[in-house]
Amino acid sequence: MFPYKTSFQLDRKSKQALYLQLSNQFIALIKERKLMPETKLPGSRTLSEMLQVHRKTVVACYEELLLQGWVESISKKGTFINAKLPELHQQELMSKKEISPINNIGFQFYKDKSLERISPEIKEGFMYLNDGVSDARLTPTEDLARTYRRICSRKDIYKEMSYGSLFGNEKLRITLADYLNKTRGLNIHKDNVLITRGSQMGIFLSAKLLLQENDNIIVGQTNYTSADTNFLQRKTNLVRVSVDENGLVTDEIEQICKQKSINAVYVTSHHHHPTTVTLSAERRIHLLNLAKKYNFAIIEDDYDYDFNYNHSPILPLASHDTNGNVIYIGSVCKTVAPVFRVGYVIAPKEFVNEAANQRRFIDRQGDALLELTFEDFIKSGDLDRHIKKVMKVYKTRRDLFCKLLKEEFPTIFNFEKPKGGMAVWITLDKKYSWKTVSEIAKKHKLEIGEWQRYDNANSGHNSIRMGFATYNEEEMIELINRLSKTMNEVIQI
Repeated sequence: MFPYKTSFQLDRKSKQALYLQLSNQFIALIKERKLMPETKLPGSRTLSEMLQVHRKTVVACYEELLLQGWVESISKKGTFINAKLPELHQQELMSKKEISPINNIGFQFYKDKSLERISPEIKEGFMYLNDGVSDARLTPTEDLARTYRRICSRKDIYKEMSYGSLFGNEKLRITLADYLNKTRGLNIHKDNVLITRGSQMGIFLSAKLLLQENDNIIVGQTNYTSADTNFLQRKTNLVRVSVDENGLVTDEIEQICKQKSINAVYVTSHHHHPTTVTLSAERRIHLLNLAKKYNFAIIEDDYDYDFNYNHSPILPLASHDTNGNVIYIGSVCKTVAPVFRVGYVIAPKEFVNEAANQRRFIDRQGDALLELTFEDFIKSGDLDRHIKKVMKVYKTRRDLFCKLLKEEFPTIFNFEKPKGGMAVWITLDKKYSWKTVSEIAKKHKLEIGEWQRYDNANSGHNSIRMGFATYNEEEMIELINRLSKTMNEVIQI
């Protein structure tokens, strides 16, 4: 006789119903072959007396097991463990206290080493350099939460809670088109707008539509790593051109176009990633003329247009595009907080339609409630007010960061104070290496991160991005202090 009384442990304080606790424990016993196929189970009255539970609990348990196929009910005979259950072949598990994530794998799959990135382990007391991230503490969470609650309380909100448009919420598309027309000089309609889960999705979709194997795309000698990876995934050729204090060297682009067919040019025009320089007006016009002449697309990734400290932002390439060559990509992720995955692709209607068709298979649609929240956030002027507020904070932090760098590392680091953005492009004296700096920094509880990814072309420029926006004054002084201790030790090697 199976020891039913001692084999089940029911927790009456648990949020899980007793019949489900009982069902799950039955299933575990069946899988472990402690209850064998064809075993007859006790009657519901008998088992309820054994376990000191209501008979209805046992009846509900047996019904659940029957629905899942673990048992079968035979008229006038009783309930039996399903006779057709195959034996589950699995490795013997350790005790519950020793259970760890599954490391073994019982099938083959394809891995892409180009996608591998090592994320630093978060350690207590460490400080982490980033390449330009907003300070989450400045996020207007109360305003956003209040707007979100108000939207969710609308009587007709159920209309937004089913499958919606592949293009994103229509109200947000209309509001965003109007906002970009007013603030960035665009001339677009909602049909030119595709809402995405951030700019990374926009780059992915653009690459998928523009590039096939052996196609050519022009990028900077230094370039945004994730964009490079996206393009390489399409098995395309990255054709690199120089980047100087005025951005991409468009004369080089012209010479390349004379020699080979170019499908696209990728540019971070406002603040080149990673060097932070701005593409000059002369080169913007030159690039647009080349796109018209040679029929290539310009993927304009305007990832931090809102943050400009010395003067009004230069209007994007998309604002001067009258020939339909520019695909304009942006997001609110950096402006507000990375957690809010709301971005956009602005392009000719036919391109947007096809991008929406492609988006269907990676993310059927966005978060309509979040998109409605940001529609209200933009339309009410809250976004502009937030930008003005954080601009003052980030400008102060930029000035302090650059001042401390000049004072502490006058000969080791070379950099220009950035006109905008959230990071400084810092070149290390070539007598030293970032590899050594990164290793020694750990001793002073400072994590430099993946310094290698700033030189995809292996040019040996010996530079990295250092973000400043995340740190308040006290944190920034401590960061520079740890970096100073690190560099003093590096110099003595």
